[in-house]
Amino acid sequence: MLRRVNALMYVRKIMHSTHKRLLTLPAFLLLTLALVTSSANAAQSQVSLGTTNKFAVLAGSTVANTGPSVINGDLGLAPGSSVTGFPPATLNGAMHITDAVAGIAQNDLTTAYNDAAGRTPATAVPADLGGLTVTPGVFKASSALGLTGSLTLNAQGDPNSVFIFQVGSSLTTASGSSVNLINGAQPCNVFWQIGASATLGTGSTFVGNTMALTSLSLNDSVTVQGASWRETGAVTLINDTVNSAGCAAGTVGGPGGPPEGSPVTTGPGGHDGSAILTSLPPSVAKIINGPNGPDDQCVDRSFRASVTGLKIKKVVFTVGSRTVGTRTKAPFEVVIKRFFGGVRTVKARVTFTDKTKPVNLRMSYRACSAAHSMVPRAPTPFTG
Repeated sequence: MLRRVNALMYVRKIMHSTHKRLLTLPAFLLLTLALVTSSANAAQSQVSLGTTNKFAVLAGSTVANTGPSVINGDLGLAPGSSVTGFPPATLNGAMHITDAVAGIAQNDLTTAYNDAAGRTPATAVPADLGGLTVTPGVFKASSALGLTGSLTLNAQGDPNSVFIFQVGSSLTTASGSSVNLINGAQPCNVFWQIGASATLGTGSTFVGNTMALTSLSLNDSVTVQGASWRETGAVTLINDTVNSAGCAAGTVGGPGGPPEGSPVTTGPGGHDGSAILTSLPPSVAKIINGPNGPDDQCVDRSFRASVTGLKIKKVVFTVGSRTVGTRTKAPFEVVIKRFFGGVRTVKARVTFTDKTKPVNLRMSYRACSAAHSMVPRAPTPFTG
């Protein structure tokens, strides 16, 4: 089945032929293969976790488990006292229930939560992180945040790089979604500050230290490389694996390295620039990691490429080797005209008003062939 984007139609049309069906999808499902890239934000120090750091699971009211979950690290609960499902769950660490250790950890969690919530400057992200590749910095969603497909965190060769995600309300990840680390990124340096609850989808893979104000629910067969902490609510597990995220030796927070909270420097002057490249509207990211993958989908209409962020001075857009637009003030957008056939790559060269180094962002998409872009017309009535 070939999925096509038709910017003029908002009703799905299905055409039957001898060999296949052609599907016309709404414009908001515009295809991109490698959709979004973000540049580096201001260098951040690691969030100081205190005694919370040794806990794989820390909750406020209850910890409820179903099935043979595995917790690699300590489990803590305070001020609540209800822990169920151990066994069949396996805990490879100590259990602290309403004791002084758990109480101190909860206090340290409050400090860490407030620290992460106050970090600036923050780059706004779309409501769905699917398809994003981001470099170190602070990223903010003013309300709910979702993840459909994959999110990639690129440390650019620096294992001390810190990623902080500030979520105004709830975080929800889809079944089978994933957070991927590349170029030295470490789970111990990824922080999720969530204003309400978090729900991780069935079979998903999640990375980072999750600090939520209320509850955390892990659906069936979730793998977490990092810690799951809740200040006031419950942690619910179903056949899951949670691995406490320790830093590698010689890095910030790791043995032999600088202590937590040590600043990560990038040289003199301001380095607050950031940029995200996406197509408009932002919800197009959801199709990139659909059940059939990108190879059976194509774009048959023009769309807009947009760069947003902080301290942006100039953006030069190219398609292949051809410059299609230069923008020196907001909005930093261009129209990407329709092409026929093949994979096309849109690039954006971004320079900044401070000392942030220029970055090259890119996204790719598959253009429909000319034959697939032809919308069939109704037959002309016979007039005799």
